[in-house]
Order: sequence, then C-alpha cells, then structure tokens
Amino acid sequence: MIRLTRINRQPIILNSDLVEHLESTPDTVITMTSGQKLVVLESTDEIVKRIVEFRRALAERKSECEDQERPE
Repeated sequence: MIRLTRINRQPIILNSDLVEHLESTPDTVITMTSGQKLVVLESTDEIVKRIVEFRRALAERKSECEDQERPE
C-alpha cells in the first residue's frame, strides 16, 4: 500500500498491486485493474518510486522471516 494525494488534496492509500497503468495528461491519472481512474498530485515518477520502495520493503521482511524460520 502506498500513500498518495487526490487532486482535491484528500489523502488516499492505494493498493499498488491493482495499478494497471499510469498516465501524465498533464495530471497524473492512475488506472486500476477494475477500470477505476484516480487523479493524484504526485508525478508518475514519484508513484513508481513509492511502489518500488514498498515492494522492496516487503521483500526484505519476507527474507527476514525466512531467516528466522531456518534452524541453526
């Protein structure tokens, strides 16, 4: 999940796994897999950066859990 800001300045937490594609038209438009479209203040580059950071954090947590489960 990533934090973004709708065009009306309302915060939103987005499930980044459901993002189909991003557009700059010039506003940033996020199209979800459901077909829903969201207009946000953040740039497409910033959204991609946040998604990558979120997924990297998940991968690190998974690795830490797997390390803890291994017997010594």
